Amino acid sequence: MSTAPADLPDSVTLAEGEGGLPVVRVATAVATGEVYLQGAHVTAWTPAGNDPVIWMSGSSVFADGQAIRGGVPICFPWFGPGREPDLAPPAHGFARLAAWRLVSAADDDGVVTVTLRLTDADAAAVPAAAKWPHPFTATYTVTFGRELSVALAVENTGGAEISFEEALHTYLAVSDVRTTTVQGLDGATYLDKAASAGPELVTQQGDVTFAWETDRVYASAGTAVVVDDGASRAIGIEKEGSANTVVWNPWVDKAAAMPDYGDDEWPTMVCVETANALDDAVVLAPGERHTMTARYTVTR
Repeated sequence: MSTAPADLPDSVTLAEGEGGLPVVRVATAVATGEVYLQGAHVTAWTPAGNDPVIWMSGSSVFADGQAIRGGVPICFPWFGPGREPDLAPPAHGFARLAAWRLVSAADDDGVVTVTLRLTDADAAAVPAAAKWPHPFTATYTVTFGRELSVALAVENTGGAEISFEEALHTYLAVSDVRTTTVQGLDGATYLDKAASAGPELVTQQGDVTFAWETDRVYASAGTAVVVDDGASRAIGIEKEGSANTVVWNPWVDKAAAMPDYGDDEWPTMVCVETANALDDAVVLAPGERHTMTARYTVTR
């Protein structure tokens, strides 16, 4: 078990979670939530009076060095297979497999902020990190309250320019993806990665709807969106420092092909990801820092 800072508030505990992995649990009158130190992976957020907002697969594996299915995985320093084929595997980089350090936690009238950190030295325990041998410090700040806020700050601590992709790969719980819409992307150009003839550029017409496998990378700098499940809930998402919004649902065949994802779970989730990927990768000079933030609010 990782050592907890000496001054954790009463509303925050560092415990042994699923698979024996260390987890930070938050419980106040405002909200409950949890974040695993492996991957700095948020696996729960429930504002008071609501159902859980963050989706988790019942088939997810919790084990050292294995990615958790669901929640808010951090993709860094590459997205998917990355732009350089020799970097992957693993898909989505090494940050979600690494052990992050719990730096601090603070409770401000029931709103809890947890700060975690990962450096290139910390990440060296993950074999894939050697494929990207650039000094860095990543700081992840998670605030649990009526709103969930997640902010990933990356600093180039080396002497040469670095370029990286990043995403907050958020899985949201919906009543049925087939009645769900993602609003706010009308007119945006996207790369359709699930197109039958191969990836193609498309312009969004109206709201995003779901009738088959969906895997799209939208050009959406500064765009706020709403995920409306057509039944009981709408979730607003605002972001900063992000050029892309990724929308994903695996549908039937891909769900069945993933061993850590239940065959019948696909109707209950949709991923709406805050990202800088593909041609919108972040470039940092030595000493520079970039922060990408996403905020989630239950609006209905």
